[in-house]
Amino acid sequence: MNGVHDMGGMHGMGAIKRDKNEPVFHARWESRAYGVTRAMGGWRLWNLDASRFQRELIAPVDFFQMSYYERWIAALVELMLKNKLVTRAEVESGRPDAGAPVRTPTFTAEKVPALISKGSSARRDIAAAPGYRVGQRVRARNINPVGHTRLPRYARGKAGTVDRDHGVFVFPDKNALRGLIGCRHRGHRLHPAKFSR
Repeated sequence: MNGVHDMGGMHGMGAIKRDKNEPVFHARWESRAYGVTRAMGGWRLWNLDASRFQRELIAPVDFFQMSYYERWIAALVELMLKNKLVTRAEVESGRPDAGAPVRTPTFTAEKVPALISKGSSARRDIAAAPGYRVGQRVRARNINPVGHTRLPRYARGKAGTVDRDHGVFVFPDKNALRGLIGCRHRGHRLHPAKFSR
């Protein structure tokens, strides 16, 4: 996706201010935004890549005015609406609609430590011959997809050398689209080539 979020290598965005003692969260609401977003992922109606892509769909004018966790909440609300977990009226009022179904969360407090400590790996134990070998010269394709891609603009069309083979992983570009339409996290595909020889 060619959007405002893909800022790597761009000029004119101002200096990066580093804080040696920066806290994990700057305010209590940020930790709650993180927690709610992770907990809602427990419904398994979307995946991590879809969550990222939903943040990328925020309009540029809004994207630059929002803080990092404001983007998380804006994307979460849209995912919940798309997957019919809430209605627009419920979001605006902060109350459940009359007659709204009561759902029992699948993600419980007991599951939090395991999720936070090890997460969920995108690695897949699939026997597949690598398309490229370590030391081989490759060139990233100069693609400009309409949807989500993890190939940043600054790397498109650039040449490089394969440094290592990490194995087989879920292809985030396709996985994001699978998750945005409310499908469950299943049926992963092998990573297609993003490079030309």
